[in-house]
Amino acid sequence: MTDITRLRHALRELGIQYGGILMVHSSLRGTGLTPAAMSDALRDVLGPDGTLVVPAFTPENSDTSAAHHRLTQGMTEQEKSEFRAAMPPFEADATPCPTMGALAEHIRTTPGAVRSAHPQTSFAAIGPRAAELLADHDPHCHLGERSPMARLYVADAQVLLFRVGFESCSAFHLAEYRTTPPPPTRTYRCVVDRKGHWISYEDAVLDDSDFAELGRRLPRALLSEREIAGRGVFLFGMRDTVNAVGVEMSGYRQGMP
Repeated sequence: MTDITRLRHALRELGIQYGGILMVHSSLRGTGLTPAAMSDALRDVLGPDGTLVVPAFTPENSDTSAAHHRLTQGMTEQEKSEFRAAMPPFEADATPCPTMGALAEHIRTTPGAVRSAHPQTSFAAIGPRAAELLADHDPHCHLGERSPMARLYVADAQVLLFRVGFESCSAFHLAEYRTTPPPPTRTYRCVVDRKGHWISYEDAVLDDSDFAELGRRLPRALLSEREIAGRGVFLFGMRDTVNAVGVEMSGYRQGMP
């Protein structure tokens, strides 16, 4: 899939709103697309009044995350201590987001891009509503009501899963925060401001283990889908989908059929 004209046409056919807000999770591997070409196609389809948002998460900036445990696997306790002491702090304008894919890193580093301030679950965006949507991301709230995710929900942003599955759909976490009873909490730790300066906070235990199944259970009327370069691509409105997932999640996680 190297024909950019055909890509733009496919994205328009999916139903991306001109002038709208779009959050994208993506995998470009096997498409022949560069991150710059994908970004240009998305921004062209959105138009000059549209805003493009990507998760710019940094789970490795922690000593309580699975990403950190993978990085330190096999180290001695002394080596782990030295690794932790040398970890660079999160800096919104400089810290890369390597686990989020090439497109997210490209958007993050695009001149004019805005990034939210959470040291583990930041977002990056470009467009006229970027600063408004990403402002005041509470450092003690990953993806709940005091995060850009809630603002994207209010704005009824669209979500594009470009050749990735629903297991990658971070918007489902907002439904998770809203379940009754609410999810349990745990302590998170990350380094900010300078080396060796760690903060701790309590937030929800985030669990994406059933997101693929929850995506499979979504009413197909909520989704626009097609295949690009051999993998599925899904587009949907965040508000209706988060609402539907919230209802399903409450029953599904309690063992209801």
